[in-house]
Amino acid sequence: MVGPLRPQFVLFGSSIVQFSCSNGGWGAILADLYSRKADVLLRGYAGWNSRRALQVLEQVFPKSLSENIRIIFLTAPPVNEKQILENLSDIIPKRNRTNESCKIYSDACLEVCRELDVKAVDLWTSIQKRKDWSTACFTDGIHFSAAASKIVAEEILKVLREADWEPSLHWKSLPTEFAENSPYDPPCGDGTTLNLADHSVAQALTHWGLSDN
Repeated sequence: MVGPLRPQFVLFGSSIVQFSCSNGGWGAILADLYSRKADVLLRGYAGWNSRRALQVLEQVFPKSLSENIRIIFLTAPPVNEKQILENLSDIIPKRNRTNESCKIYSDACLEVCRELDVKAVDLWTSIQKRKDWSTACFTDGIHFSAAASKIVAEEILKVLREADWEPSLHWKSLPTEFAENSPYDPPCGDGTTLNLADHSVAQALTHWGLSDN
């Protein structure tokens, strides 16, 4: 373990999580935005379902974790059935994954989260708000393109911004690590120094096309 201690964002799930740091993924977006504020840890396992995840849950999230742990569930996203048949027919049986079945899982997840008062992101609905979602949001019919990952990241950030958690985990509310001025900061021509502590956030917002909120 390295210090100083920061908040940790643990991304836990199946291939949607495992692949979230490639192809302009939503995990990469969060890691970039929080690079001086929190550690984003990847725990993604392709092919897994919730039953498989439960078998290792206490290894990923030990019981000794802080009482301040916060949870956000991501619902099942939509899929492009035609792309699945074209790209994944050797892995996924025909008609095994449909957009209609994904909605059933998504609705069930949202219902459980409401009952337990747990935050959730409705990916099935959010992604389909984009008019060309079926062609623009997937690499193979299931896994996210950069366009879809941007939607996922924005929806997660919206939950973090609106949650009444103490402390807040939104990037604007978290301190920037080692943000104090130092005589060892890069020198400017006028004899002063340049503090770049918050430059990484501005750069991330610009790079990923995110709004400043």
